[in-house]
Amino acid sequence: MKLGVSPDIIPPRGHEAKRVSIMDAASEVFCRESFAGANIDMIAAEAGVSRQTIYNHHGDKEKLFVAIVRDLTERCNAGIFATISTFPDQPKDLEADLIAFAVRLNQNCICNRDGKFLRKLIQTEGERYPELFAEWREQGPGRTWPAIAARFARLAHAGFLDIDDPDVAARQFLALANAELQTTFMLGGTPDEDEVLQSATHGVRTFLRAFGKRQPAASAGKQGALANA
Repeated sequence: MKLGVSPDIIPPRGHEAKRVSIMDAASEVFCRESFAGANIDMIAAEAGVSRQTIYNHHGDKEKLFVAIVRDLTERCNAGIFATISTFPDQPKDLEADLIAFAVRLNQNCICNRDGKFLRKLIQTEGERYPELFAEWREQGPGRTWPAIAARFARLAHAGFLDIDDPDVAARQFLALANAELQTTFMLGGTPDEDEVLQSATHGVRTFLRAFGKRQPAASAGKQGALANA
């Protein structure tokens, strides 16, 4: 008799466990092999399930890819909205508070595993298969950018920023906050804490030079005259 645990007492993987295994494996395979290079057999082997199980869960490869993008978008959104809830609506030190927020945004949403996978899929497949990302455009940037814009609109209303269009300001902030991380991303790396902080610091300072509340010229001139008196 072969020694080991009897298969009769090993509980079979449930529907949810198989789904998670398929999604994780498909994310890895699509990122590694590309949409065109991946196939259902590769994903099934990596997930430890039969190809028929994948067909039963998701249908064909295109539907599975769309499901992967949807799942990654939902998880990334959860992290983004949790981070947005920490936005400094009443900053004590505007620059320092925005830098800390940008660091959290990069660490929690851009540099983590889900953010890395989603970014890789968009960069490598977005131009060739834009139709596969239609839902991402609506549910990803279509939801998160307005949420961040609303926070900047509050800061402007409270007198901390000089913003004509909060949507533009939000997009500029996001672009600047991770601008210096793009080379590391393109080479497949993950930025370390120092890189994240440096990118956030430089990005926020540039953002504030563009959108920071400016002192009225008359007031500035008066203060200069007093300083020279």
